[in-house]
Amino acid sequence: MESPGRDRIRLDRWLWAARFFKTRELATEAVEGGKVHLNGERVKPAHPVRPGDQVEIRRGVEQFEIRVRGLADRRGPAPEAQQLYEETAASRQRREAEAELRRLHLADAPRPSGRPDKRQRRRIIRFTGRS
Repeated sequence: MESPGRDRIRLDRWLWAARFFKTRELATEAVEGGKVHLNGERVKPAHPVRPGDQVEIRRGVEQFEIRVRGLADRRGPAPEAQQLYEETAASRQRREAEAELRRLHLADAPRPSGRPDKRQRRRIIRFTGRS
């Protein structure tokens, strides 16, 4: 998967190849929006990535701290993409703890038993003021 003779690649392209984002456009928007930092700094999508660089990625509620292990300019299977980076132990523990908290909060939330019947729909319409 590594490109011969290349020691760096665009950040947005690497994020796409490492499967952090589904498209290069989404990767570019994340970098431009400040959701991705390279070596602690905010950079542009075309900034070169090299093995050994530290990348911080915020994707929704998840936050990753990873170290670049390899380069790829094409998107391959997930097992190959996982070889391109190494997540720090602290980052992995924090993500797992936050996921557990979200799971516990979701379990406590009341859930409706199903779709509202006609009487309940009429009450909802009356309550929300829609006609």
